[in-house]
Amino acid sequence: MNKTPRLTQKDGNVEQPSRRKMLKQAASATALAMAGPGFLSRAYAQGVDLAPYQSAKINWRQAEGQQITVAVIPASYFENLISLVPQFEQLTGVKVRMEKVPPGQIRQKAMLDLSSRTATYATHAADPMYYPLYVANKWVDPLDGYLNDPALTDPAWYDYDDILKAWRDADSVDGKPYGIPYDGEVTVQVYRKDLYDAKGLKPADTLEELLSNAQALNDPDNRLYGLALRGFAGAGQNMYIYPSIFRSFGGQWFNGNKIVVNSPEAVKALEWYVNALTKYAPAAVRNWNWPDIADAFSQGTVACYIDAHSSAAVITNPQKSRVVGKVAYARWPKGPDGKRVTSIWNWGFPINAALKADAKKATWLFIAWATSAETQARTSWKSDSAAPRSGLNRSSLWKAPEFAAAMKGAGDNFIPAALESLEHDTDVDWRPRVPQWPAIGDTMAVAIQAALVGERSAKEALDQAQARIDQIMKA
Repeated sequence: MNKTPRLTQKDGNVEQPSRRKMLKQAASATALAMAGPGFLSRAYAQGVDLAPYQSAKINWRQAEGQQITVAVIPASYFENLISLVPQFEQLTGVKVRMEKVPPGQIRQKAMLDLSSRTATYATHAADPMYYPLYVANKWVDPLDGYLNDPALTDPAWYDYDDILKAWRDADSVDGKPYGIPYDGEVTVQVYRKDLYDAKGLKPADTLEELLSNAQALNDPDNRLYGLALRGFAGAGQNMYIYPSIFRSFGGQWFNGNKIVVNSPEAVKALEWYVNALTKYAPAAVRNWNWPDIADAFSQGTVACYIDAHSSAAVITNPQKSRVVGKVAYARWPKGPDGKRVTSIWNWGFPINAALKADAKKATWLFIAWATSAETQARTSWKSDSAAPRSGLNRSSLWKAPEFAAAMKGAGDNFIPAALESLEHDTDVDWRPRVPQWPAIGDTMAVAIQAALVGERSAKEALDQAQARIDQIMKA
């Protein structure tokens, strides 16, 4: 049985086994054999059951001998994938070096590699907001050619259209795919059903009702707050939450070709955000990221929050959470414009345009394998991991009874709330998809933070952001 590659703590390189380690592995294999044929066959099948992949009408070994490096973030959903890499190597003969890079660094390292054309990373976990920048500079390949090449992709087996449309759209530019979603999330309303029931409340259908519920439950003297939303400054932090509010207030990022962030709708949206956190959230929430909110909720100090559905893994962990069995989910509330607008986040895999042809083939085979329905299932309900994935990339898998069984402990209405949001509440223009996004996202994050902490009014903060963004777009 192939062993899972171990990552060094220093830089994520796959550690090469020493002679002593190889002897220990041989001894372990002998021990497995002595454990009996049933145990051995189960262990062996877990590592080498390649039949579901071999049913695809392609030659998986067409890039045999190639070596590629893949950068991902240190998260359980990628750890589950890393554990299966030996299966891919056995299937294809391609060697894969997995490198784990923290989220705050992976964007910068990827951009440096792509812009310098060093081709260190064949692919990486890519932020969907960065594709316009990548495409404008021709740093990544369009993937329609790979998807439509029968030598590389069996369309019936791979079924690209089964991947959630919102995520496919987010990883595309001008209708052409440049990344394939591996894992993603959707923002949902998470609430304490016991507290809501005690007050006769229902999950909010509108943003106005969300504040009404928060007011009814807010009890700071007893360390219970009605609502929490991310407040920490960052393009993926407060600018992960604010765009949904902005769009549900009827906000439009563009007036013609001009990005506009200080419209009347934008000001009203930011005022709502400030009001919600000022009146009903802990003061520290202005510097909270999602783990802080999930931890506070799991300790019973927050009655409701809106954030990624994947935070369910934290709030339903029986070893850490005090609210297990008391959690329920609902969709984002409607805004004044009548819209529910969730985030449209995923980590996808592009192909580095600087790679040589054979390395590109090897990279595509890795991407197709990682994002296939079979591998998605193997990293979720078929996994032995303590954290089966909830961010599967395919509609069919979201509706599978096995997935429902695996997610049973997440809480009431978990899959329906997330799936309805994915199918009905996603908005590809949730944030402005332009090559200048990194600078725009940071500018907006600073402006929002200034309003949240009371340094500036919503209008003053957005006016300053507008002036800065105008300069960015002229550069």
